[in-house]
Amino acid sequence: MISIIIPNYNGEDLLKKNLPKVFEAVNYYSKENKQSLISDELKRSLRPSADGLNQKVEIIVVDDGSTDASASVISNIKYQISNIPIKLVRNEKNLGFSSTVNKGVKVAKGEIVVLLNTDVYPENNFLDPFIKHFNDPQVFAVGCLDKSIDLPAGKAGDGKVVLRGRGIGKWDRGFLVHSRGDINETNTLWASGGSSAFRKSIWEKLGGFNELYNPFYWEDIDLSYRALKSGYKVIFEPKSVVYHEHEKGAIKQKYSPFQIKTIAYKNQFIFVWENATDINLQFLHLLFLPYHFIKALLRGDLPFFIGFLKAFVLLPKIIQSSLKAQKFFIKTDREVIGEFKK
Repeated sequence: MISIIIPNYNGEDLLKKNLPKVFEAVNYYSKENKQSLISDELKRSLRPSADGLNQKVEIIVVDDGSTDASASVISNIKYQISNIPIKLVRNEKNLGFSSTVNKGVKVAKGEIVVLLNTDVYPENNFLDPFIKHFNDPQVFAVGCLDKSIDLPAGKAGDGKVVLRGRGIGKWDRGFLVHSRGDINETNTLWASGGSSAFRKSIWEKLGGFNELYNPFYWEDIDLSYRALKSGYKVIFEPKSVVYHEHEKGAIKQKYSPFQIKTIAYKNQFIFVWENATDINLQFLHLLFLPYHFIKALLRGDLPFFIGFLKAFVLLPKIIQSSLKAQKFFIKTDREVIGEFKK
């Protein structure tokens, strides 16, 4: 069985629009499933669930303490759709993206879990190209081609479509700097938490998303990076296509630009302190910190300082998390990033 996990926060309108498109893709996969692409071992891991439901796919919506009518929307759709198992899991309060997704993976019955944000909808055949990669037992995650619909702030209408989904990065002046990569390549530094497939057994081994990154950002880069350092593969599949309407997502609806920037800086620090194990990277990070502080001061970048302080308060937990992750590392930072040099 494959488990599609949809984290939701106040996504009533997005669920009404995009959830039916997920159902269409599930029905397409169930009818057109190309067994010839799947190994015998993978077939066994994707067998129908043991609870009497002869299904290849289940859908799990994890509601993160929504205050809108999301739950009613899901219940109504669940009542109308009888041929696909739909499960609603609810957080009593808003916990954040990492915690919400981890809860969904925990209850998932599938060995392959597909994460889709509420502001994402797939093309009908997006599951097929995903699945074949998991014939390789070393594959941890496979990312989609994300046709990102970017609208200028406050604008309506048709936006510019930007092709995303493959990520690259480099260590520069003590930080990991990530960027959008060429979609003609198949390796990727991370699989997006909003539109990718993951192998559950490896997810559980690595501990899933690190909840220190709540409420959002960097958790998918962190998990993918830890997987790569642990010797697993993260792949980009351009034939698995989703559409992503960024401006309609929960983050920009709930948080101000100042708050978003602060959280991004906080998590950027957490990433370095947790994952940079090469001695030279640790040295460069400390060496360049005064430089970054001075630059932030000159440009009046208050979120940088607040983000640093918020991360620094978490330092004991970050060190503990880092020591736990390092038990699985078999590659150095240099070896991982070396694969993405232009």
